Amino acid sequence: MLDVLVPLSREAGALALSYFGRLSDGAVSAKGPLDLVTIADRAVEALITARLREAFPQDGILGEEDGLTPGTSGRVWVVDPIDGTFNFVRGGRQWAVSIGLWQDGVPILGVIHAPALDLTLTGGRGHPPQINGRPLAPLTAHAPDRAAVGVGLGRAVPAPERIAMLRFLTQDAGIMIRCCNATTISLIELALGEVDGHVGFGESAWDVMGAWPILTALGAVSTMDGAGMPLSGPLRFVIGKPGLVQGCRPLFADTGP
Repeated sequence: MLDVLVPLSREAGALALSYFGRLSDGAVSAKGPLDLVTIADRAVEALITARLREAFPQDGILGEEDGLTPGTSGRVWVVDPIDGTFNFVRGGRQWAVSIGLWQDGVPILGVIHAPALDLTLTGGRGHPPQINGRPLAPLTAHAPDRAAVGVGLGRAVPAPERIAMLRFLTQDAGIMIRCCNATTISLIELALGEVDGHVGFGESAWDVMGAWPILTALGAVSTMDGAGMPLSGPLRFVIGKPGLVQGCRPLFADTGP
């Protein structure tokens, strides 16, 4: 499958780059406050969807922009054409194409391609994690005295709850935070050892599905329950080194993961 996915992610990334820095105001619209969609998102998703249908005609496809097209195989490809659209529109390089495979409630394979950063993360079941074709080492042991996490602050979660999450991390847990406004980039940083985990409040399945199986193969754990996790709707979760995830569980004591 990676023989299909890696070239596809790069083709999609090249298409996205053809729009990068060249969008007119009329090419950008808002799905909600600070939640943007562009003609580039739609073009990239259309390309990925068409290629996946050609290669895997029995599989379902869930795209951020076009929703779910059911299949008959029990497998669903979960696609984020440009994760980090806000950065993309503003000219930032922290955005990526994400494609993940979901089967019977389990994420099994993924690829993330960040063309402006020249990074391609791949791996999952039966495919050792790689970055730009080079093997990735397993995650190291968690060191609480130097802990750092990426955070995702989706507006689907009320602001007081997002603020409470940040207060817990910085005050109660004593963890440094990083926010790059692109979940895929934050998860690449986790795979590379730059952070110990990622806490998402209000993110969606398409934000995490490409990286989730790769990170699992590297030794990460999460509060997400594959079998019970909705493929639509906002998520609250932490993924990362086991010690970091355990330390963040109080965030979900009242609401559940």
